[in-house]
Amino acid sequence: MSSVKSSASRIRRGSAFALRAFAVALAGFCANPQGARAQQAQLGPVSRLPLPRFVSLKSDRVNLHEGPSKEHPTLWVYERAGLPVEITAEFEIWRKIRDSEGVEGWVLHSLLSGRRTAIVAPKNKEPLLLTEKDHESPVARLSPGVIGMLKRCDGDWCRLQGPGFDGYIKQENLWGAYPGEKVE
Repeated sequence: MSSVKSSASRIRRGSAFALRAFAVALAGFCANPQGARAQQAQLGPVSRLPLPRFVSLKSDRVNLHEGPSKEHPTLWVYERAGLPVEITAEFEIWRKIRDSEGVEGWVLHSLLSGRRTAIVAPKNKEPLLLTEKDHESPVARLSPGVIGMLKRCDGDWCRLQGPGFDGYIKQENLWGAYPGEKVE
């Protein structure tokens, strides 16, 4: 009987400890969500780079496969160099990616570039304002789906550059940079 009792009290003490550890972790996340995301980021087993991470398509023709080999069926063919995608997993020379619409599959790593790009609010219906560095003076209105080079982000605003435009847009209006992420 006493062994059951001591075992039960160990479980309660362990649960209390786990609850305190969870509370401390949650408080740290609330105080510094960017730091918490960075701590949670894993390193890819092949590249040793953070997972997940944003990259872009290097080629105008990229086959998205169901699995990490050419023998797996092709799910989709991307025809837009510069399209931002998120790498979520790695296996040998293959990278599992997700696009802005949530489509996932595997591509050859040689078809990806570390060059950062972003899509203007792909789910939004209205054009968004691109401003000067002062974030007040309008430069252009960008339609949803416009892709540009991500030059830098400070965690709130990003500088986006493309054919005929160069200015700043709220980071929350882009797909291609994590919330609060700083890009140099």
